[in-house]
Amino acid sequence: MLSLLILGTAGAGYLYYENLNGRIKKEDLTLGKNRMPQHQPNAAGQTPLNILLIGSDARNSKENQALGGGRDTFDGPPLADVQMLVHLSADRSNVSVVSMPRDTMLRIPECRDSKGEVYAAREFAQTNESLDRGGPGCTVATWVELTGIPIDHFMMIDFAGVVSMADAIGGVPVCVDKNIESRTSDGKGSGLKLPKGTHAIKGEQALEWLRTRYGWVGGTDLERAKAQHMYMNSMVRELRRNAKLTDPNKLRKLAEAATEALTVDKGLDTIGKLYDVAEQLKSVPTSRISMTTMPNFYSTRRPGKVEPTPGEAEELFRMIREDIPLDGKPSKRATPTASKDAAAAPAETEVTVQNGTYTDRLGSAQGRATTVAGLLAAKGYAQARADTAAPRQAKTVVRFPSADLEGDARAVATSLGIPAGSVQKSDQVQGITLVVGADWREGDTYPKPRSSGKPPGSNTSRADQSGCMTVDPAFTW
Repeated sequence: MLSLLILGTAGAGYLYYENLNGRIKKEDLTLGKNRMPQHQPNAAGQTPLNILLIGSDARNSKENQALGGGRDTFDGPPLADVQMLVHLSADRSNVSVVSMPRDTMLRIPECRDSKGEVYAAREFAQTNESLDRGGPGCTVATWVELTGIPIDHFMMIDFAGVVSMADAIGGVPVCVDKNIESRTSDGKGSGLKLPKGTHAIKGEQALEWLRTRYGWVGGTDLERAKAQHMYMNSMVRELRRNAKLTDPNKLRKLAEAATEALTVDKGLDTIGKLYDVAEQLKSVPTSRISMTTMPNFYSTRRPGKVEPTPGEAEELFRMIREDIPLDGKPSKRATPTASKDAAAAPAETEVTVQNGTYTDRLGSAQGRATTVAGLLAAKGYAQARADTAAPRQAKTVVRFPSADLEGDARAVATSLGIPAGSVQKSDQVQGITLVVGADWREGDTYPKPRSSGKPPGSNTSRADQSGCMTVDPAFTW
């Protein structure tokens, strides 16, 4: 997201752009075996754009090793220590950024890398380990399995990339409420040392800021996420300001730093494609950029780690899936319009029900297609029948093949309390097909998401919000 904001402004000729294209590192979008979920377009036919940002702690290059850290980590497995999902709304009016703490314990699905090596699923592992299971495509697969959110692209940056971007931009302003030195008696800490106030950090100091955990009040990965949000907010503003520069040399340096710093999926393999995404992101005012951290609680199974909070985390993921702005402001997002096709009587409507509840961890919930077909029959759908097909489906959907069946499909969904946004037109079905997803493994009532009346998640903030990080008195000088 940060690098994209300046790539389209570098200015130059064909050969220069070819040179930049050659600097971009590319990998597969997803290494998981489950199919990527589909976006639901709004009434205007627009769809959101989701980009997963990954910060790698890889130390497999001289540049990264020169930045310090334990030598025992040199050439070791890379970890996805920063993970942020950037959601650009379908109407391009707002951006939501969701962070996942690196200490989150969850299921990492089976992944297969480009060489064919298979990494078996891990049922309860730390999310940052996903990067070492084939590459960023496994981190993408892990997010998709947990959230059900379709991810269009990823962008990954390593330690050296963070430093080069901060240097190219001329420094990123951050603020601390008192002097800070992140260093513990046993040698832990990032090494960050700053006096009270606002400072434009770059080079290794920028990296120290992003890695700081010991030094903030609380001393956990959640406080590190707050500091990363502040850095992101500030860097967005600086990149916007720098993108307006008329100095070709400055813009060239920014573009070169951005391309050298990034590893992206193969759908973003050229400057032209990156530029297209940059233009869409640049249209959103900073006041409509919201950042939050996935709701989480401290794990009892793995002390010191966290797990997604049941209900609250799913509510946040639902808001992203359904394109609901986290800042609470109205947008042009439209709920599906009423179909012009009138629904036939339930007794005249044929419905095929499939059991799509299978997950690698839990397997299939037996008999779900038969159970839900029975629920439909009780509501007058005498021609509802269970099918033996069992496609994997994270969220329950009702699919229809043509416009003349749309009204019938919506009526089927309404009868069971399935959201209108889960009714999809698809050329993969012959008639109305209800796929019971992994979100409805039991019970006779479609589960309603919890709603607290406010966006779930901690640390929700606007990108133009000012403030200082709160320093732990034990780490001041």
